Amino acid sequence: MKKTLLATAVLALGGFSNAALADLSVAIAGPMTGQYASAGDQIRKGAEMAIADINARGGVLGEKLKLEVGDDACDPKQAVSVANTMVNKGIVFMHGHWCSSSTIPASEVYVESDIPMATVSTNPQVTERGLKNIFRIMGRDDQQGLVAGSYIAEKFAGKKVAVVDDKSAYGKGLADEMAKAMEGKGMKPTLRESITAGEKDYSGIVTKLKQAGVEVMAYGGYHTEVALILRQAQAAGLQLTVMGGDTMTNSELVTAAGPTADNVMFTFSPDARKNPNAAPVVEKFRAAKTEPEGYVLYAYAAMQLFEQAATAAKSTKFADLEKAMRGGSFKTVIGELSFDAKGDQKAPGFVVYRWKGGQYDYAN
Repeated sequence: MKKTLLATAVLALGGFSNAALADLSVAIAGPMTGQYASAGDQIRKGAEMAIADINARGGVLGEKLKLEVGDDACDPKQAVSVANTMVNKGIVFMHGHWCSSSTIPASEVYVESDIPMATVSTNPQVTERGLKNIFRIMGRDDQQGLVAGSYIAEKFAGKKVAVVDDKSAYGKGLADEMAKAMEGKGMKPTLRESITAGEKDYSGIVTKLKQAGVEVMAYGGYHTEVALILRQAQAAGLQLTVMGGDTMTNSELVTAAGPTADNVMFTFSPDARKNPNAAPVVEKFRAAKTEPEGYVLYAYAAMQLFEQAATAAKSTKFADLEKAMRGGSFKTVIGELSFDAKGDQKAPGFVVYRWKGGQYDYAN
């Protein structure tokens, strides 16, 4: 009898000990495979480094973080499947997805399961639907479209400009906002066209641009298609300047487009790598042979947001995290984050960059 009681007590203690030491599962999701996999790789590297640093400090509320990774390949149906998988894994926080067309349907799954999410997806509908669980750590397309379109109208006055999109939620939304801003400044686009993402031959659109005498293309979409269009334009004897959005930060653009990448301008948040408060983390990434460009530091910041919100709330329950995130201010490697009632940043910012010699920096 005593042995049975002792064994029961040991099992109970063992169960208590395991519960006390249980990991907290947090997740990232995005295009880990497919044509935009380089963006997924940036997100993974940022999250992994952040979690390693957080765990080295003792974790969150005494528990270590465990990273779950979901691959949606920027496909909306696959994104919903990933979201359901993450719910079943019992995650307490999601940073994702990347493509707006994936984030929008996936977020419906997370909100039903009371899972907070940070995202860099820029389509306004990400937050305009009134979901209580979304916190956007980047600005919106109606903000960057205004910056990009205004820049084109001011810097390329008198030039023929085409507005082109890839038909995606992100691409069409951004292109529409650029066109709206241009027209607001008195510049009417010479052409308004769409392409199909993922194709290998864009000679049709290149021919249209050349015949119309277009010199500047305002593009809503991703870097892979821009690289092909630029190379095919060069082969056709068309010197084309491109203005795009935040997805043009990817250095794969330079690899794919070659010297024509120097013709690409784009909007993105102020370069977090230049933030003095981020210097130790930037140095750590570079020491690990990772350049923290694009979305690397955003993924790191997302995990900082979760760490600080959970610490402030003294809880990882959704109601407590939501209250902390919506009402708090958080110091991260991308700057200070605070959110409005929709979950958008209170002080977003976009600036114009230009690729030159394989690096991007602020445009004149």
